[in-house]
Formats: sequence, structure tokens, C-alpha cells
Amino acid sequence: MAGLETASDAGIYRLTDEIALVQSVDFFTPVVDDPYDFGQIAAANSLSDLYAMGARPLTAMNILCFPVKEERPEVLGDILRGGIDKIHEAGAVLVGGHSVEDSEPKYGLSVTGIVHPERFISNAGARAGDVLVLTKPLGTGVLATAHKAGLLPQEVVGRMTSVMKALNREASEAMIETGVNAATDITGFGLVGHGLEMAEAGGCRLVFSAGKVPLIREALEFLRQGFIPEGDYEVRRYCNRKVEILPGIDRFILDMLFDAQTSGGLLVSLPESRAEAFVLALLQRGLVEVAVVGRVEEGPGCVRIEP
Repeated sequence: MAGLETASDAGIYRLTDEIALVQSVDFFTPVVDDPYDFGQIAAANSLSDLYAMGARPLTAMNILCFPVKEERPEVLGDILRGGIDKIHEAGAVLVGGHSVEDSEPKYGLSVTGIVHPERFISNAGARAGDVLVLTKPLGTGVLATAHKAGLLPQEVVGRMTSVMKALNREASEAMIETGVNAATDITGFGLVGHGLEMAEAGGCRLVFSAGKVPLIREALEFLRQGFIPEGDYEVRRYCNRKVEILPGIDRFILDMLFDAQTSGGLLVSLPESRAEAFVLALLQRGLVEVAVVGRVEEGPGCVRIEP
């Protein structure tokens, strides 16, 4: 029912008239030093694909690469403990996994969930007249780059980690409760890249208001110092063909819109008449850094960025 055709966040396969199987997989190298936090972040990131489609996670399988001869076994244990704690927080169960010896740690999950075949949320449903809501602030890519350079204060590391390891479960529940037209999670292609995927899938134009996008303040400070992740340049190259940038936008805020995120929030497209109820539902669930960041217009599958 959904898969590669529209760059969906997860694949969906109808089992019965009432149940569809939702599957995804993701894993990556550490973005923080603490192995337990890394395990939580990687698990939350993997589960996010299911939440973006309105699915309920059921099972997860570990995917692990680890340098067993160079690293202490306690590090491995902490990574896996972080992962299973986040799986349990999501209400799912760990049913197995696979590991290989590698020179660099990598961790993530293969995840499976369910959704009603007629109620899943795709990235292809955005319609002209919709508004766009983002449920987490941007900036984790820039902060992770500064962290790798050893320049991130501990309190900022904690702030970055808190954003990345937070599940998108509450945002997904609010989507289901309110009723939305489309959604996607913001990860490696940044806000603009994933927005472009949504625009192409729905045959419309997404318009982002740069000044309204929530940002992690410290990330903007480090960006001004030149900490731009290599992945951000890839995002720009991918997007340039179908992104129009209007004048008058602060160059550093613009860069943040292309920042490749780890375990970012959900970008949600919904009718303007439901936007207030959706934001209120998010706030009631404790998501306080949400914002209406743009709108949807008629267009040929493209993105416009305005001040």
C-alpha cells in the first residue's frame, strides 16, 4: 500500500480489511559519547518512521555493528539497554536481532507496527490550503558536529540528547486524534529535503516561513561559528533543483532549514481549520516547542522559503 514510490517513511502491506503491516529499518554511528543515550536515540529514530505514518509499534529487532576486540563489553551492554528501554517506552517488544563485528559501532532497529489500512498517514496527502506544523526544533546536526569537535558544553549536550531521544509517539497520537492530511519525520534530509519529498509526493508546493521555524538556540550560535555538517551540503545539492529561496532571509537561519537531523520531529500537513486543535493537542501532551511553520499551495512538487 505504500513504499518506494513516494519515498514513504515506512512500507505498508495490507494483511486484512482491518490490519496493515508497517515496517521500517534504520541504524547509524554514534552521535553522542554516552552509549546508553546513543542506544535510546537510535531506537527513537527507528521508531519515528512508524509514528510518522500513524502506526502503533509492536516489535523491534536489533541491528548492531560493534568492535568487540577494541571496546569494553560494558559499552555494548549500555547501547542495547538504551535501545530496549526506548522500545519498552514505545509499548513494543524486542524479538531478536543480528550483530556483526565492525571497526565502528553502529546501532538501530528493524521495526514492525500495525495500522488500519484506511487510516494510515502518508507523505503524499498534503493539499493546497493546508498549514504545516513542526513538532521538534531543528539544530541537532549542527550540535552533533560541534560535539564531535569537543566544543559543546555539557548542558548543551544534554539539551541536544533530550531532543533526539524523545519519541514522536505523542505527536503521532495527536495526529490521529485531530485528523491530518500528510506527515513525515525530519531526519537526514533536513526540513527542506523532507518537505520537498512531501511536495513531490503530493503534487503541491510547500512554503516555509523561515522566521517561524523552531530552532535550538545554541545550534544557531555554533552555526555562526562555522560548524556546518557535511550532510547539510548534500541536502542543499539534492534540493536546489526545486527550491525557491526568497530574499531577506538570515543566511544562518536558512542554513538551519537544511540541517540534517537525527531523530527529528514530525512535519505535519493539515487543514487550517484543524491547526489550532492540533497544536493544542500537542501542548497538552507536553510538546512545547511546536510551531506552525508554513503552508501548502498549488504547485508542481516544489518548495519555497520566505522570510
